[in-house]
Amino acid sequence: MGLLDGKVVLVTGSARGVGKAVAVEMARAGAAVVVNDLGVSLSGQSETDNEAALEVVREIEASGGRAVANFGSVASWDDAHAMVKTAIENFGRIDAVVNNAGNLRDVLFHKMTEEDFDAVIGVHLKGSFNVSRAAAPYFKEQASGAYVHMASTSGLIGNMGQVNYAAAKLGIVAMSKTIAMDMQRFNVRSNAVAPFAWTRMVSSIPTDTPEQQKRVEGLKKLIPEKVAALCVALCSDAAKEVTGQVFGSRNNEIYLFSQPRPIRTAHTAEGWTPEAIIERVIPQFRNDFYPLHRSGDVFTWDPV
Repeated sequence: MGLLDGKVVLVTGSARGVGKAVAVEMARAGAAVVVNDLGVSLSGQSETDNEAALEVVREIEASGGRAVANFGSVASWDDAHAMVKTAIENFGRIDAVVNNAGNLRDVLFHKMTEEDFDAVIGVHLKGSFNVSRAAAPYFKEQASGAYVHMASTSGLIGNMGQVNYAAAKLGIVAMSKTIAMDMQRFNVRSNAVAPFAWTRMVSSIPTDTPEQQKRVEGLKKLIPEKVAALCVALCSDAAKEVTGQVFGSRNNEIYLFSQPRPIRTAHTAEGWTPEAIIERVIPQFRNDFYPLHRSGDVFTWDPV
């Protein structure tokens, strides 16, 4: 018996990288899988190529699993609903959604265009909403379901040149938490996962300096398949009590991330003036201010 026997899972952006690893592992755990992928370049701009998604389907079927391909764009409301209907029409139900589809338009903030920002927000944040919303009526009706949304330490911690990506990924964390709250009454859970893996998206990181080169060499050790096990676990009935959480997966390490809570407070009976804040509050808080860390400044050790 597999953890996901009888389940049907939709994995977006699953022709390559983490998405492919998740789709294959879901099938290995017993689920029927909708392999969704638009089949475009990293920036989302080139012509579509359906062969990569079809190859994942063939790989799953060759291992005795069930899968079907879908080539819609998560950024489209209609396409998102169509990919959920693909699950219903082919397998009779839908039990889990893994929002993995993504793109990159990395550029420093003062050079970023409106198109750079909108394209990334449209795929990551709005795309995750579109697909999640499309599945919600089915989850509600059957009183069960699981969402796994791919976040990133670019949003949780920070990275240079990724204002669009970081904003989308931290927005996904907030969206996941609120979905968990709204859907809890229907026995539907929602969690976010920040994956560490060497994929086509990560391979675009520059290697212009020795520090960048060292970081990339470490990232190359990160295996997409390691992320898949966590996603399978979160979609299984054995994790039905787990919702509203933010996880990280880095090879053999799994993290539970903190969520923002007040750490210091200052009050005055007279009420604050700007001058009083400058004089009293900022000095009190200064030792607890967070530095401008990047993701690589926090995760400094080699993958285990």
